[in-house]
Amino acid sequence: MRRKRESKSTKPVTPTIHPDHFLHFIDSLRAEIIRIFRAHPEQVFRTNDIYDQLGADDRKLRYLVTETIHELQEAGQLRRSPDGGYSWVRAAAPVQGTLGRVDHVNRRFAYVLIEGRAKDLYVSTEDLNGAVDGDLVNVSVFFNRREKREEGKVQSVVERGRTEIVGTLEAYPGYAVVKPDQRKLYYTLLIAPDQLGGAVDGDKVIARVTQWPTRVREAEGDIIQVLGRAGENNTEMHAILAEFGLPYGFPEEVEKEAAGIRTAIPKKEAQSRRDFRAVTTLTIDPLDAKDFDDALSFRKLENGNTEIGVHIADVSYYVRPGSEIEKEAYRRATSVYLVDRTVPMLPEKLSNDLCSLRPHEDRLAFSAVFELTPDARISAEWFGRTIIHSDRRFTYEEAQEVLETGTGEYAEELTTLNSLAGKIRRERFRKGAVNFETVEIKFRLDETGKPLGIYSKERKDAHKLIEEFMLLANRRVAEYVYGTSKGAVKNTMVYRVHEAPDPEKLQNFATFAAKLGYKVEVENEKGIASSLNAMLEEVEGKPEQNLIESLAVRTMAKARYSTEDLGHFGLAFRRYSHFTSPIRRYPDLVVHRLLQHYLSGGKPENKETLEAQSRHASERERLAAEAERASIKYKQMEFMSLQEKGKVFDGIITGVTEFGIFVEITETASEGMVRMADLTGDFFDLDKENYRLIGQRSGVTYTFGDKVRVSVKDINLGRRSMDLVLEGGDQQGGRSRRSRTESASRRKENPRRANQRRRK
Repeated sequence: MRRKRESKSTKPVTPTIHPDHFLHFIDSLRAEIIRIFRAHPEQVFRTNDIYDQLGADDRKLRYLVTETIHELQEAGQLRRSPDGGYSWVRAAAPVQGTLGRVDHVNRRFAYVLIEGRAKDLYVSTEDLNGAVDGDLVNVSVFFNRREKREEGKVQSVVERGRTEIVGTLEAYPGYAVVKPDQRKLYYTLLIAPDQLGGAVDGDKVIARVTQWPTRVREAEGDIIQVLGRAGENNTEMHAILAEFGLPYGFPEEVEKEAAGIRTAIPKKEAQSRRDFRAVTTLTIDPLDAKDFDDALSFRKLENGNTEIGVHIADVSYYVRPGSEIEKEAYRRATSVYLVDRTVPMLPEKLSNDLCSLRPHEDRLAFSAVFELTPDARISAEWFGRTIIHSDRRFTYEEAQEVLETGTGEYAEELTTLNSLAGKIRRERFRKGAVNFETVEIKFRLDETGKPLGIYSKERKDAHKLIEEFMLLANRRVAEYVYGTSKGAVKNTMVYRVHEAPDPEKLQNFATFAAKLGYKVEVENEKGIASSLNAMLEEVEGKPEQNLIESLAVRTMAKARYSTEDLGHFGLAFRRYSHFTSPIRRYPDLVVHRLLQHYLSGGKPENKETLEAQSRHASERERLAAEAERASIKYKQMEFMSLQEKGKVFDGIITGVTEFGIFVEITETASEGMVRMADLTGDFFDLDKENYRLIGQRSGVTYTFGDKVRVSVKDINLGRRSMDLVLEGGDQQGGRSRRSRTESASRRKENPRRANQRRRK
């Protein structure tokens, strides 16, 4: 039974029942009920029979008895008969179902994600059987005739997705609770006074779960680490890393091993490589970049062609299989980029020094070298280990200025590189690549990490120049490894795959886009990419651009790593790999090793091992991306909390639910919710098919894509959420009204008002 929480301003001197006493009582009650059923394994007991056996005359005690019986039934220890009675299950075998991962999207229901199943399986919260978000569960499937859909019921929890949670401690006399930061965790963790680990009220903590929540018992735990005071920048960033199970510092043995790596390049190693030190070589990176893992070399050939070298730091030379650095790199699988910091995959000595292609220093590289004709066709290519010497480090801004003015250092080289990149890019789109240009949010921070401003990062020719040559190298490495296979068994490779979008999701997106006035062709599979590109070009610069682009990306399948040769839909590549960032991505390091193995004439590597590594890397990449989004969301909420109280913002409706409407504030790209209770003047029904709320009396609508004006009502930094209210004319309704006759007809069609509140 959930304990009623006292408000922070009215904490009692002592709780009515001490938590330890209450939990002991629940355990004793459960044991006594089990004893009754075990003593009479063939007998069917009604609930009233158990009341009589226990002498339960008190209403509250009867409630606890009933809930405990339900809990035992869900655990498979009791069987419920058609007449409502219960009997003991003698050595029952677990019900076999399908394995899946719980995604607890809100308090009322969850989805179970099952590999190979097209649609995620709906499971009501009461059928989760104690499972929480992230758990691997055994789920059975049944058909809900009333809802006319397949649903699931969790039979057992196979593996907990997490045993530790990150949250804020709230201390009360006699006990404390941890409220999880993770929005999909709908329970609080009860902490006994002797398990606080030095934490005090208001601390951000990591707590271990020692008892999972049930229908009659709260979750319990103990504090294992105090991160600091909630709201402080370092505390919150560390909390986000901990929330997603991501590391921060390196183990001592890894740092020690890195410190022992020889800095000087052995003469013999340099002589064994193709020497590019005399060839003009440049790096182009962000202004605040600390590592430079790729460089481009440029050389005009006598036949009129241009030799372009794509040089990538040779991480595989320094990170050897079986080393402590290798093990840690595999565990991390990727670097993590939070708003104010980078958590690297490799120790600093490698990522910022030996494997950073810094200017005016000899560096070991793994290179893809292309001879390109004036129209950017590949005339010849070469792959192998090299030694290079970067002549100049450009920031994107510096390179862009040279491209725009045509003057400055290495102007001829940069202009030629940009021209060739543009031709490669146009050919890529001609073959069906999708032009996704999602908005990248950046922050101006002070020395304490407080956000002073939010801006969107603009991609110009300097960014696209680098991107095209990286894509070229990644594609050709994949094609080379595949093409050098001998016989029927193909060389095993780690590909970066991106499957075609699910037709149903694509149709849903096209339907939504049509309601905003944009057309997407989904019938002709070959025309999908060009249709999407035309739509994305049309929406550019409009208030709904970020919304449309974000939804388009979410409609696509997620790119992942695999040994299966599935191609890349978004880039329109038949084969594609990740070769260009081994400093920050483990699969790139694996690809370097595979490429060298096949260059040396090696046989196909073990596919099962590489596939397991691919799955691991894909999962770690997902977690890193979620952490990055969480840090952006936190800084957005922090920035909004610093704005003038009552300030009115322009926004656009980005979501419509039965709980209210989501609005993205155009100025800061931050999203909040206008709750149903704050939509005054009418009752509102959800029209799912048309992505809108409709006023029952007035016919006023709030529709996906509508422009509105809002102000901030409340911000919860811990949950990274924001409540908004409509302002001005929007407070009285959306963009259209209907006749009273049509409104009356709507009320007849939608009689559900049980959970609606009366608005003022």
